Amino acid sequence: MSNETWRQVWREGFMPLLSTAALEALRTALQEDDPRLQQGVTTTPPPLLSLQDWPVEAACALGYCGWQGEGLETVGQVEEYFARLCYEADLRLGEPTACRWFLNWFDDTPREVVRRELLAEVEKALAERRQATAATLTMPQPAFTTTLAAA
Repeated sequence: MSNETWRQVWREGFMPLLSTAALEALRTALQEDDPRLQQGVTTTPPPLLSLQDWPVEAACALGYCGWQGEGLETVGQVEEYFARLCYEADLRLGEPTACRWFLNWFDDTPREVVRRELLAEVEKALAERRQATAATLTMPQPAFTTTLAAA
């Protein structure tokens, strides 16, 4: 696999699963270098059984999407969201643990590179969604004619 595999996993595996609100929250975090967007962890506090009900203080990119974009509050909620995204991304990509290519890239790449490259991907996804929405709104609607049977 190439160094760009993370991008394929992001585009085909994760991005379609994320809501627009989640992508917008991640975009803001990347733009502003939000210190609550952390590498090397899923959540802070860590997703331990004894801490499941604790409020999230920081999270990885995917966890951040659930926390700040979807309004999840607890470590357990964000961990469940993260696990579901990983599972569904693996299914979409047809490879067990395919999600690791994005996760490893996010965790192991210098923060400035992650911010720049992931921000470009998030902005691209949001632009595509805006275009798709605009196209749907401007499509001519079929004209329906109703024939009433004579009584």
